[in-house]
Amino acid sequence: MTLVHWTPWQEIDTLERRLNRLFEQDFSPNLGGFSVPAAELSQDDEAIYLKLEIPGIKINDLDIQVTEKTVSVSGERKSEQQSEERTGSRSEFSYGKFQRVIPLPGRVDNTQVKADYKDGIVHLTLPKAEAEKNKVVKVSIEPSAA
Repeated sequence: MTLVHWTPWQEIDTLERRLNRLFEQDFSPNLGGFSVPAAELSQDDEAIYLKLEIPGIKINDLDIQVTEKTVSVSGERKSEQQSEERTGSRSEFSYGKFQRVIPLPGRVDNTQVKADYKDGIVHLTLPKAEAEKNKVVKVSIEPSAA
């Protein structure tokens, strides 16, 4: 029987490396093999701006719906047919349907939304509803009677 010197710090180091590897993975929701699009949201006094990363999807395979409080994006990335002459393949591409609902930080006028699609990025300009715009109100200060 062979005696092995046990070093608890080595096991803790191994556990730490495994946990780090786990947290380095992409945690974006995955539906049917296709990750939902990444989003970037910003705003100013007039509008909310939403960018969605949707590379490789034709505009006809994309559906965007806007309510006063949310943006719903759904679509499908379809795989291309491969010729029978090719044998063996490896693909890291994801194909399939996806859907994502993004809550907005305020109410928008969904009848005035503008959209642009360029280089796999959808840019949405969502004008804020009149009640949501920051209005500046002058406050008059009365001198106190002392």
